[in-house]
Amino acid sequence: MADPQKAPQMQRYMKSEMPFHGVQAPIQQKIFNSAFKQFPIRDAEEWQTAILDLWRKAEFREERYAAIALTGVKRYRRFQSTSSVTMYEEMIVDGAWWDYVDALSNRLGELLIDARTPVTKQMYRWARSDDMWKRRVSIICQRKLRQETDTELLFKNIIENMADEEFFIRKAIGWALREYSKTSVQSVTDFIFTHRTELSPLSKKEGLKVLIKKGLVDSVPG
Repeated sequence: MADPQKAPQMQRYMKSEMPFHGVQAPIQQKIFNSAFKQFPIRDAEEWQTAILDLWRKAEFREERYAAIALTGVKRYRRFQSTSSVTMYEEMIVDGAWWDYVDALSNRLGELLIDARTPVTKQMYRWARSDDMWKRRVSIICQRKLRQETDTELLFKNIIENMADEEFFIRKAIGWALREYSKTSVQSVTDFIFTHRTELSPLSKKEGLKVLIKKGLVDSVPG
C-alpha cells in the first residue's frame, strides 16, 4: 500500500529522520487490524517481544506506528502490567516526538487504572525526569480517565513543570487541564486562577478553551 508520492510529504510534516512508506492513517489501521487478526498472540511475553521487534527493527515510521497500535489492542489489555512501563519508557525516550509519545501516554493511563499505586509513583518520578518527553507523558497520561483522574497526581505534575518554557510541556499542561475541565469545571478553574501568574499564557488559554466556549469562564486570567 506504499505511496511514493505521499511518503516525502508525510516525512516533512512529521519532521522525521525515519522515512515513510506513504501509507495514511486509515489505511494503516486496516493493515494493522488484518495482521493482528491473522497472527494472534498467546501471552504477555510474546506480545511484548512482538512490540519491541517491530519498534527496534523498524526502517519506516509506519512500522513503529504498528508497534504502538499493537500496544493498544483491546483483547491484549490483559497482557499489560507494571513490567510494561519499562517497554513504554524505551519507546518514549527513543521515539522522542509527539506522534509516538502522545499515543503511548494512553497506555500509561490504562496502567494507572490497573496498577494505581506503583504507576502513580512512576509518574511522579517521570514528572521530574531530565527527559522532556517522559515529563510530557506524566502530565497528559490521564487525559482520557475522566472521573477516574487522580487530581493530586495531575496538579502536582503540572506544578512541577509549569515554569518550563518548552512548548511541548506548556501545550501538554493546557491539554491536560482542558480535558479534565470536561469532567470537573470547578477544580480546573480554581487551579488555573490560583496559579494564573505561574502558568504560561499558552497553558491557560488551552486549559480554559472549552469553558470559555461554553460561557462558563469569561476570559483567560492575566
